[in-house]
Amino acid sequence: MNQVRINEKDKVIVVGVGLKSDPITEIKENLCELEELVGAAGGEVIGSTVQVLPQWNPSTLIGSGKVQEIKEMVAESNAQLVIVDHQLSGIQTRNLQEQIGCKILDRSQLILDIFAQRARTYEGKLQVELAQLLDQMPRMIGAWHDSLSRLGGGIGTRGPGETALENDRRRAKEKVALIKKKLEEVSQQRAQHRQSRKRNEVPSFALIGYTNSGKSSLLNRLTGSQVLAKNMVFATLDPTTRKVFLDEGPPAVVTDTVGFIRKLPPQLIEAFKATLEESAEADILLHVVDLSSPNMERQIEVVEDLIKEFKWEDKKIIHIFNKVDIAPVERQFRVKHFPRVFVSALTGQGFEQLKKIMADTINEMQSQVELYFDRVNEYRLYDLGREAKILRKEAATEGTICVAMMTPTLLNKWKDFLVK
Repeated sequence: MNQVRINEKDKVIVVGVGLKSDPITEIKENLCELEELVGAAGGEVIGSTVQVLPQWNPSTLIGSGKVQEIKEMVAESNAQLVIVDHQLSGIQTRNLQEQIGCKILDRSQLILDIFAQRARTYEGKLQVELAQLLDQMPRMIGAWHDSLSRLGGGIGTRGPGETALENDRRRAKEKVALIKKKLEEVSQQRAQHRQSRKRNEVPSFALIGYTNSGKSSLLNRLTGSQVLAKNMVFATLDPTTRKVFLDEGPPAVVTDTVGFIRKLPPQLIEAFKATLEESAEADILLHVVDLSSPNMERQIEVVEDLIKEFKWEDKKIIHIFNKVDIAPVERQFRVKHFPRVFVSALTGQGFEQLKKIMADTINEMQSQVELYFDRVNEYRLYDLGREAKILRKEAATEGTICVAMMTPTLLNKWKDFLVK
């Protein structure tokens, strides 16, 4: 995968956009977040502007007066790049580049660029390559060959697949199919690991949350591991699973996955489905929230919306409010989510309580049930013993009755043997 690094900081002008029906506070929050993303990609924001429109302009998204204003800003500041906080079509991008006279990116391309920088593993690189291809294909226009030939350094120019595309839709589709096949193979390997954990009845937790909420730091503190943890958006892309030992519960595993963000490109969700399966298969979700963020409530909303999108609403969720050491005390009184715990991954505050809640949640999930195995199926008792805790067995006239502790997942698997 070819990756072009930034040698010197790109000078960037960011453009916030919205419709008159959108709350102005949200437009400004999104713009602030866009500036953070530019910094994470290695760029330097040297100017910003906002436009609120009654409706989008089909040819340039923004109005002609704003286009002229940005052109003058670019000329005065020698900016190399303009980033628009909204999805742009291929035609809109081409028109803006021609009229403003510099490279134009949108929010999705910027996020994809950050992912291209962060991907380290074979799977992570494949996922980013797939996401970029899925993003590029709808943008393909007549001048696509020219737009692909820009291989100089800078935000948005690095990235897997750019040289291979060669402005050929057919080859792009073939490459998408090939990458999906490779990802499916990786996904099957991951499923085998999960099956192994299920056979040994290892309860699993998945860390989810807004990007930069402190999930990796929390994983390190909880499990004593050394996962990369940085104060930046999307520091972690590749899922990491570690064992955690709970004093009042069975040994379990915790998985850290990619962070969520507002306006997360749908191509990324598609590409990272295999990674998100780790959360989908987890018994319990740990929703990590940055208590110190002024946008805490909005960030919680974004994560809860994605939980609904992924159909995870039925899962048990523990809300972990992180960074309690630097958050204003009064913010704790605004929290309405239960079960909840306030912690600091930096100092360790609240971690004993967190482990107790995790253990209690696992223990609550198990219920005592009675199963009956006739003579023909008595051999299945061996499999049951590997998956669940058998409390006792009793010989019956035509088979064996046993009492076991089971999670909902196991109850479903063994439902044919449950005594009604």
